[in-house]
Amino acid sequence: MSMIYLDNAATTPLLPEVLKEMLPYLEGQYGNPSGLYQISAEAKNAVENARKTIADTLGCEPEEIYFTSGGTEADNWAIKSVYRAGKKKCHIITSQIEHHAVLHTCQALEREGCAVTYLKVDEMGRISPEELEKAICPDTALITIMTANNEVGTIQPVRKIGEIARRHNIFFHTDAVQAYGHFPISVNKLGIDMLSASAHKFRGPKGAGFLYIKKDLDLPPFMHGGAQERGRRAGTENVPGIVGMGRAASLAHREMEEREQKTSAMRDYMIRRILGEIPFARLNGSWKNRLSGNCNISFQFVEGAALLVLLDEEGICAAAGSACSTGSREPSHVLKAMGLPDSIAHGTIRLTIGSQNTMEEIDRAVESIRKCVARLRSNSPEFEDLMDGRK
Repeated sequence: MSMIYLDNAATTPLLPEVLKEMLPYLEGQYGNPSGLYQISAEAKNAVENARKTIADTLGCEPEEIYFTSGGTEADNWAIKSVYRAGKKKCHIITSQIEHHAVLHTCQALEREGCAVTYLKVDEMGRISPEELEKAICPDTALITIMTANNEVGTIQPVRKIGEIARRHNIFFHTDAVQAYGHFPISVNKLGIDMLSASAHKFRGPKGAGFLYIKKDLDLPPFMHGGAQERGRRAGTENVPGIVGMGRAASLAHREMEEREQKTSAMRDYMIRRILGEIPFARLNGSWKNRLSGNCNISFQFVEGAALLVLLDEEGICAAAGSACSTGSREPSHVLKAMGLPDSIAHGTIRLTIGSQNTMEEIDRAVESIRKCVARLRSNSPEFEDLMDGRK
């Protein structure tokens, strides 16, 4: 039985074209970009070409792109640098449903004396721009709101957030790890000052990411040491990872429209089948403002962890929520913030579709989900009581 991979929000399979682009820099062209000889110059040129490619996708300048080890580092860099620049008088506004790379960073800064406001979200997982503006105070230095949520796929009103930030002369950072490469993002049109992304979310390699920093932002270095990344992030560059990320970014944007139409069609088909064929199932997040491949579903009278185990036996790879929270017994902080009771939140799985998936795989996955949910409910006294009461 072949595996069906439906956890593309956790990571995506590396494209063959990306691997091919990376291989020379793992073999003969292994030079350190800081060297003065030919193979170093080749590595330096490859890094700078990737920087320009990524800058072009965002409509910014190459010198505004800084390479990192991934989204977590980029989020930490953006948030901590603003706090350090502001010294003790610093207030940050974020939301209750951010990735832990943002939430835990904000919590760490609170212990150092930073004030943080965690905005509530509605039942669809969206913040209110009006509530955001009300939360601004004289010490507010940063707004950090994700572009799209990693669990329920809800897309935030980024343009309105950018407008509010500009109006009040506040830095705006967005964690775009789930969004970059999946729909167009213009940092200038959206009023974004800093943006985080990670290559392995758009079919690039793990261990490579970037942070866009608007060129007029005067922020301190994040890592001290050498002069790499214009003195802001020391350390020898991950040349193969950066090259692969540049190629993946180019392909993601070149094929974006066709790919997103395909994945959204599979997503809608899957959601309609599940909701239509499995009773006591509910979709979490927005239908309209949703990532194209995201399907987050709660099943009453079912434990999500048990369902994932059975699906794994069926060859279906899915998730309970964020890959970074795997193993936690607590219900998703995102679903709790959206108002779901624990009894429903515990029965949630996240199915995220990629361009490599097919409609045949979606059909097989739905059949497996239906079978596994029925099996688990057959052992649920609450479900049996409900069914007996309906007879």
